[in-house]
Amino acid sequence: MPDQPLAKATRSQILLAFAAIYIIWGSTYLAILFAIDTLPPFLMLGTRFFVAGGVMYVWLRARGAPKPTAIHWRSAAILGILMPVFGTGVVTWSEQLVPSGIASLLVAIVPLWIVLLQWVRPGGTRPAVAVMAGVLIGLGGLYLLVDPGSDKQHGNLFAEGIVLLAALSWAIGSLYSKSAPMPKMQFVGTGMEMLVAGAVLIVGGLVTGEASHFSLAATSAKSWLALLYLITFGSIIAYTAYVWLLSTVAPTLVSTYAFVNPIVAVLLGWAFAHEPLNLRMILAAGIIVGAVALITVGQKDE
Repeated sequence: MPDQPLAKATRSQILLAFAAIYIIWGSTYLAILFAIDTLPPFLMLGTRFFVAGGVMYVWLRARGAPKPTAIHWRSAAILGILMPVFGTGVVTWSEQLVPSGIASLLVAIVPLWIVLLQWVRPGGTRPAVAVMAGVLIGLGGLYLLVDPGSDKQHGNLFAEGIVLLAALSWAIGSLYSKSAPMPKMQFVGTGMEMLVAGAVLIVGGLVTGEASHFSLAATSAKSWLALLYLITFGSIIAYTAYVWLLSTVAPTLVSTYAFVNPIVAVLLGWAFAHEPLNLRMILAAGIIVGAVALITVGQKDE
């Protein structure tokens, strides 16, 4: 996708970008499950973002992208910490204590956080009835999809609480990215964000002692392949598409990925990890898709 303003963005580019964040990010739940099977969470994620960000940054600079300024690096650091570190990193760590289905339900409040943040900010406006209704219906569908009252067990309250805060952090970062001073070539900024996030996560993994429990010989080929998938598809392609969409369409509309990702995750878990798929899950998927459509119709340009 080229770096171009909303007026020049084509419908096909926008649809491809949404397909990336809907489908690829939905598949990362399974990829992360395979990766942390034999790789430590923070070091794995740090490697994922640092390599992806480094490849993007070096490649674009070699192709003539201007050198970022100190202010650009400051913005990239803020965004990298708010989104990949506190968003993806904290959620991945929490899945050691919280079932993945519960975690996906908690992460799905991102659209609600964005709607509320845009409402309470100075000069903010009350969300359209259709938008708020779509968010609430989507959360209801996700609750039905996960159904924590059925045969699933809760993780501890602390882990569940920090997932909610991670979702808030991601929402804040998404909104901040709309006005943050970044390089003119947008994808340079994306690479910078991932570089910073990767470095922070690697340091976090070292500080928490993950390296002392890591054995290269014990790491499975499946985990390495999952990490490679997360680097190329989850970060370079999907994360880039997400950042581009934030500057192209309304953030509430972009945040609907949080409703669709669990559907993709459940289907892939059923197909490749022998996880259950029943009528309740199918019904929940229909509710979620309907909620996304409602938000899309009700969303007004910011």
